[in-house]
Amino acid sequence: MRDRPLIYAGLLVFLVLFTYPVWHGVAAKSSNAEPDLKLPATEKECVAPREYMRTSHMDLLISWRDGKVRDHQLTYRSPSGRVFDVSLTQTCLGCHGKREQFCDRCHTYAAVSGPYCWDCHNDAPGGTSQPKAGGGASVALSHPTLNSTALRRTAANPAALPGRPQ
Repeated sequence: MRDRPLIYAGLLVFLVLFTYPVWHGVAAKSSNAEPDLKLPATEKECVAPREYMRTSHMDLLISWRDGKVRDHQLTYRSPSGRVFDVSLTQTCLGCHGKREQFCDRCHTYAAVSGPYCWDCHNDAPGGTSQPKAGGGASVALSHPTLNSTALRRTAANPAALPGRPQ
């Protein structure tokens, strides 16, 4: 019976350590609330369903980039049948406004590093989507899937692009 104080002390230490994340979060006044995104006022429909855009928007943007640059596909037909221009700055940011009010808030909330879209594109709707100073080949060389060997291959044979059938 002399062990009773040790058992109670052990239970108390266990409960404090086990519940630490909860009371620490309350003390820090943190929450898991979603970020306050500036949604488009004029458009009610996005280029793809909301859940798809939350999880896979980069896949869509990469396919847009590849289709526009490599295959000259300038429009995209959404699952609802609506046709959109293939343009990050005109189509996406035309609705969502500035990247700080939409893209950056969500990426910060999800703790995702910033995409490399902004290495080439400006973020002003109606602006030009030309590469920034020092662009051109240096931008292509810094692309994560292309290296100088791939660029030399494609200069001689455009069909040799990675991911394209030979």
